[in-house]
Amino acid sequence: MPKIKLAVIYYSATGTNYQLAQWAAESAEKAGAEVKLLKVQELVPEDKIQANPAMKALAEKTKDIPVATPDDIVEADAIIFSSPTRYGNIASQMKQFIDTTGGIWGKGLTVNKVVSAMSSAQNPHGGQEATILALYTSMYHWGAIVAAPGYTDPVTFGAGGNPYGTSVSVDGDGKMIEDQDRIRDAVFHQAKRTVEVAGWVQAGKNANNQN
Repeated sequence: MPKIKLAVIYYSATGTNYQLAQWAAESAEKAGAEVKLLKVQELVPEDKIQANPAMKALAEKTKDIPVATPDDIVEADAIIFSSPTRYGNIASQMKQFIDTTGGIWGKGLTVNKVVSAMSSAQNPHGGQEATILALYTSMYHWGAIVAAPGYTDPVTFGAGGNPYGTSVSVDGDGKMIEDQDRIRDAVFHQAKRTVEVAGWVQAGKNANNQN
């Protein structure tokens, strides 16, 4: 059976969701997937980025990471999204990207994609769960298959217990408050599970085509 093609698509202003996305990509590669790490288009004006040291540093660090396009969704068997919370919803940059997928959605090219999501906020109850659920609402419109981590592994509890997807809190300097090793373990499990579920879906498609 061919390798699962996984797109890890993130938006990160200062680095937290970039780190989550990196861990997801690393885990998926170890699980045997063919992985693309992609960022969504930044909407913040360049002068604002240059005036913010953390944003400027991340922009420079990630300048060679490709910007996601709808074609990346079409090519992928599975997608892991990572977005910070904005008033209990996904960042406008991520929303803008999802809004560009109307063309492929209209052609049925988002159907049966396996998806999972992660999030961050500046405090433990800052809307992380709501953000992931909001993104999943769009995925239901896609006809996608959500592969939430649930409580399928104890590492979920160690990372705060969010069954919808790994989520973190950050301090005023943009650093994760939770133990990073535990968060990494939870992300690794979530990404591995996403690849595994995508493999089941692919196997089912192959079996159906042979019948």
